[in-house]
Amino acid sequence: MLVRERMSAHPITVTPETSLHDALRAMREAKVRRLPVLGKSGRLVGIVLEKDLLYASPSPATSLSIYELNYLVSKITVGELMTRDVVTVSEDCPLEEAARIMVDNNISGLPVMRGEMLVGMITESDLFKIFLELLGARTMGMRVTVKVPEGKGVLARLTEALAAHGANIVTLGTFFGDDLSNRTIAFKVQGMDEEMMRTVLQEIGADLIDLRIT
Repeated sequence: MLVRERMSAHPITVTPETSLHDALRAMREAKVRRLPVLGKSGRLVGIVLEKDLLYASPSPATSLSIYELNYLVSKITVGELMTRDVVTVSEDCPLEEAARIMVDNNISGLPVMRGEMLVGMITESDLFKIFLELLGARTMGMRVTVKVPEGKGVLARLTEALAAHGANIVTLGTFFGDDLSNRTIAFKVQGMDEEMMRTVLQEIGADLIDLRIT
């Protein structure tokens, strides 16, 4: 799955000349926490976060009057607050690579580019939705977590055994185990009762970690 399949296309943008107040209003109306900043040529020149705008207020210790404060804040523009060194991804980037980039750079959203043109935004919220799909959080079934030895054919034996007993595999994901000798597999199935599931797992040598109906 690629970024272009799950990004938010046609994101709301601002310019460096956009005022702090106008940028905050745009964020609140669109219910977003970051806005790409485009220059006069239409190219990406920065990104501004909601926290950048909220932290731009003068210190409470200032001796200025409320009118003077409001005047000063009204003069603050996005260009003064935006981050200019923007981390981006291409629309053909795999989703897991986009997630890795976010984690490695401690950021929660990435502008998506097609060459030099901004075409979308991919955020941590988009990735959370994908995580829900991967683990079948919105699908009824039996959720099972097992530990299996690391090796060829282990996953095939599990899926063949489940299919042989009439189970419909809704979701399945593999994760690192305690060490390099094992793996954790989490899956959700329909059409199999708990007793049969325990029997199947015992037959293929999988250690049951958790089993629940969700």
